[in-house]
Parts: sequence; structure tokens; C-alpha cells
Amino acid sequence: MTPTGYLTLADGEEAVGEFEDRRSRFIAQLVHVESESQADEFLTTVRARHHDARHNVPAWVLADGREKRSDDGEPQGTAGQPVLDVLHGAGLMDVCCVVTRYFGGTLLGPGGLVRAYTAATQAAVAAAGSKGMVREMTLVVPVVAQVPYSAYERVRRMVADAGGRVRDSVFAEDVQLTCAFRAGEERAFVEALREYAAGENLCRVGEASFSEL
Repeated sequence: MTPTGYLTLADGEEAVGEFEDRRSRFIAQLVHVESESQADEFLTTVRARHHDARHNVPAWVLADGREKRSDDGEPQGTAGQPVLDVLHGAGLMDVCCVVTRYFGGTLLGPGGLVRAYTAATQAAVAAAGSKGMVREMTLVVPVVAQVPYSAYERVRRMVADAGGRVRDSVFAEDVQLTCAFRAGEERAFVEALREYAAGENLCRVGEASFSEL
């Protein structure tokens, strides 16, 4: 994760990728999770779905830095770690990937297993990208601006010029605009609006949090 953002999967979506080597099938299933319990629930779901498979190898990583992987009976270091490495390499967080293996009758050896679990996970990540499931989570600062009707369009342009987005507008005695900016970019808007209002502060700046901009 960078100081300002990371990638994840859209909630409720599941990306699947497959790889086959000497009749052993590796099926990677990738979803969005926000806690260890959600990752465990997904693993339980996959195990029920593929109850006849020899291995269901999980790996998950959360935006708060926690992560976990298991080889689920495969030789140590040949399954869970390669899956986790692919997730790290793709910049993904708040995700869980479970790779199901159906044994094809031929031992692949440690190197073959690493390549297979890596390739299946890469296929799932690629599928998520091609199907538009990947979301960019950005460190976002909310700003609420209270302005007169006459200033509404001008302020909307000021938000856009500062790189922000108006998420909501409420029209009452005046107009309340709820805006979102990448962390740090809100300062230019706040200063521009203060200058426009002849020194009056018309903004309330909220706490930064990770969300889609």
C-alpha cells in the first residue's frame, strides 16, 4: 500500500483463473474481504464448493497490514506463499484468494507447484482486471461547503479545478456541497473558496479515510 491508496476488488464480485499442468487443475478464486472472519467464510464456501478437491490453498491480505496464507497440505512454501506473492505484486489489499487443486496423478515437484499456484492466481488477477472488478481505494478527505445559490456553479468548477468531485448537493436556504478530494488536494480548494468569499470560511474539512474517489 502506498501512503495514499491501494487496489482491491469490487465488493460482491468474484474473479476466477485456471491453470493446468499434467492433468492437475488449479482454480484460483479471488474476492474482496475486509476482515479475517470474512476471509475464513470465503474459504469455507470454497471448500464446500470443491469438497472433492485435494487442496484448497488460501491467502489473504488486508489494508491494515494483516495477512495470512496456508499451504493446506502441499509441501511447505510451495502454495500459500506464491499466492500471497502475486497479490502483493498486483498491489491488491482487502482481498482473499483460494486456489483449489484437483490432483492429476503426477507429482509436480516444488518448482512445478510454485509455478502452478502462481499462474492460477495471476490468471484470476488478470480476469478481475479485464472484467472491470478492480477498484482503486484512495485516501480521501471529505469537505462540506455551504454556499449561496449564486455561487453554486462557480464552486463546482473550483472543486473540479482542484481535482475533487462533488458527491452530493443539498438545496435549502443555500446550497450544501459534499465534496471529496485526494488527501492534500483539498487545501487548494479550501483556500480558493476562502479567497472567493473574501476571507470567510465556508468549508468543514473531515477526517481522511480510504474510499473510492
